[in-house]
Amino acid sequence: MSTLEPERGLGTGTLVEPVPQVSHGDGDHERFAHYVQKDKIMESALSGSPVVALCGKVWVPGRDPKKYPVCPMCKEIFDGLHSEQGDEGKGKN
Repeated sequence: MSTLEPERGLGTGTLVEPVPQVSHGDGDHERFAHYVQKDKIMESALSGSPVVALCGKVWVPGRDPKKYPVCPMCKEIFDGLHSEQGDEGKGKN
């Protein structure tokens, strides 16, 4: 029997193996605060579901982001998105 299958006859099953955390890179992402859509943060807080940052990091938020520097990759993507939106609103004469 696999460790991921529920035991028969007990009504509920237990996941015995730990769920691996999705990680991209060398571990530096654990030292940063990441940009995530605000509505996704609230949804995650209520449901415990993971969120996806602009840089691609997937995790369940659980720490105070104000204690960490902003992820450089998230900041670069965020700044790029806002500069593109600003350019669209400017007309050329």
